[in-house]
Amino acid sequence: MAQALVRFLAAQYVERDGVEHRFVNGCFGIFGHGNVAGVGEALFEAPDRLSYYQARNEQAMVHAAVGYARMRNRLGIMACTSSIGPGATNMVTGAALATINRLPVLLLPGDIFASRPVDPVLQQLEVPGRGDASVNDCFKPVSRYWDRITRAEQLVPAALAAMRVLTSPAETGAVTLALPQDVQVEAYPYTDDFFKKRVWHVPRTEPDTRALDRAAAMIRAADRPMIVAGGGVIYSESTDALRRLVEATGIPVGETQAGKGSLPFDHPSSLGAIGATGTLAANRLAKGADVVLGIGTRWTDFTTASHTVFGNQHVHFINLNVLGFDAAKNSGLSLVGDARAGIEALASRLRGYSVDRSYRDLATRLNKDWDREVGRLYALDHQPLPAQSEVIGAVNDAAGPRDVVVCAAGSMPGELHKLWRTRDPKGYQVEYGYSCMGYEIAGALGVKLAAPDREVFSLVGDG
Repeated sequence: MAQALVRFLAAQYVERDGVEHRFVNGCFGIFGHGNVAGVGEALFEAPDRLSYYQARNEQAMVHAAVGYARMRNRLGIMACTSSIGPGATNMVTGAALATINRLPVLLLPGDIFASRPVDPVLQQLEVPGRGDASVNDCFKPVSRYWDRITRAEQLVPAALAAMRVLTSPAETGAVTLALPQDVQVEAYPYTDDFFKKRVWHVPRTEPDTRALDRAAAMIRAADRPMIVAGGGVIYSESTDALRRLVEATGIPVGETQAGKGSLPFDHPSSLGAIGATGTLAANRLAKGADVVLGIGTRWTDFTTASHTVFGNQHVHFINLNVLGFDAAKNSGLSLVGDARAGIEALASRLRGYSVDRSYRDLATRLNKDWDREVGRLYALDHQPLPAQSEVIGAVNDAAGPRDVVVCAAGSMPGELHKLWRTRDPKGYQVEYGYSCMGYEIAGALGVKLAAPDREVFSLVGDG
C-alpha cells in the first residue's frame, strides 16, 4: 500500500489560469517503527518519484512544509511522515499551524497494527473504553481531513479525498492519513487509473452577481471607504488586480500580517499594517472608515484590534473570501469567491468611480508621514545596544527587493508588521495565525526550498 501511495502522490498536479504545477514535491520524514518498513521503503525504492528530505524534528518538518506551501501560494506542497507515538504527536502543533493559516500540508503518521496481533505495542496509547484508539486521534480537531487506513483498498477513496481538500483554497489545511504499520506493507491490486496523472483544477469563482452589485453600490455611496488586504490577496496572486483597482478608485489599503506585501510599501494608497500592530496611517483612516472591504482576511482580533480600530459606529463591512465562513464575519455582505475574480468584478462595476480628491491626498500624505517615521526608527542610534527597530532596519536595508523575511512569535512580528518595507508580494512571511515559537528557522528552510533563488532572513527572538 505504501508503494501505491508514493506512486499516487507523484502523479498529482494542480492547474490555475491554464498553468500546471506538480503538487506534491517531496516528503520530509523521520523513520522508526510504524513507518520505516512501509513508507520509508517505498520512498527508498522510488527516489525519482518523490524526493525524500531527512528531518531532525517532526514539528519542525511540518513547519518547513508550511513555509514551502505558503511560498508556492498553495500550488505546491510537501508531505511529512513519522513513526507512531511521540513522532506522530510531535506533528500536532504543526498541523494546527497549517490549518489555522489555511495552508496545505499532508501528514502521514505511522499507526498501530490494524490487525492487532500484539496489543499494546511500544508507544501505543491504551484507552480502556476503545480498542481502536491511537495518539493519531489527536490530529482530528487540527486537520481539515482525517482518515485511518485500516485496509489497503481504503487508500483509493482516502487519497482522493485528501487531494480534494488539499487543493481547495476554501477547504485547505492539514490533511492527516494515519497509516497502520501492517497495512502499509500489504499488497493490493490497485487499478492503473489510480496512478494516472491527475490534474486538480483550482477555479477562479466569481462571487454572486447580485451581491457584487450591492457591494459596488455600497462603495459608491461611501464617504471614506477602505480596503483590508489579507493573505488571500497574495495566495490567489491578486496583487496586480488590487493595485489596478486602488489606482483607479483611490481607495486606501491596510494590510494584515498575512496580507503584508499586497501593495509595495511606497505605493501612495498603501497605509501598511492595520490593527493592534498597525501603523498610524492605517489605523487613523480605519477609525473613520464607513465601508470596509476585506479581501482574503479571517478578521482576527489583531486585525480589528479586538473590534476597536474601526471607530465609525455606522461602519459596514464587505467580505470577499473564498470561504463562506470567513465571508460572513463582522455581519458583513458576503462575497464568496476567488479574490482576483472578485476584485476584477468589482473594478468593472466601479468604473468611473473615485474617492474624493482630499481623501486620496490624505492617504498619500499619511503614507509618506509613516515612512518618515520608519526612517527615524531605523536610525535611532540607541546605546549601548541598537534598538530592535534599528536591527530590523539594517536587515531590511541589506535585503534585496525579492528577498524574504520570516518570523513568528514574540514582539518582533508586531514591529515587522509596522516597520518592514515590503517590495515584493512574497517578501514577507510572518506566521501570526498560530504565532508559534519554533516556526522561524524551519519555516525559512521551507521558503528557501520553494524559492532557492531568493535570500531568506529568519528573525528569532522576543526583543
